[in-house]
Amino acid sequence: MDHRRLLLRVVKSIHTIAWFTIEACMAYVLYTGVRGRTDRKTGVAAVVVAGETVIFAANGFRCPLTAVAQDLGDSDGSVTDIYLPRWFARTLPGIHVPLILAAVLLHWRNWRNHAVRDSQRRLLLGR
Repeated sequence: MDHRRLLLRVVKSIHTIAWFTIEACMAYVLYTGVRGRTDRKTGVAAVVVAGETVIFAANGFRCPLTAVAQDLGDSDGSVTDIYLPRWFARTLPGIHVPLILAAVLLHWRNWRNHAVRDSQRRLLLGR
């Protein structure tokens, strides 16, 4: 295997590992949102997802590694085709947007419910 093909496989592998990590964070944020828990670990996972979203949006809604893959000789610059089916890779943004919105709404609900409980508790305690 020549040097450029090997580098392309490394880039695609790194992308796949990053993708799995981001998806695990997204799943955790959704899970804690449904469970009514918003804690520090959820915040860290949310920052990972938000960071990925900002990077993707800032790059014109295109993965920054696409240009790297093209420079290394991939004809279409795809970085998701090594371990993900092509149809799934193409629909990821359409899948992610509703999930991100759901996570934001769930955690907003949790924050609001927590604030209401705190204010009710203060009223009961006379503070």
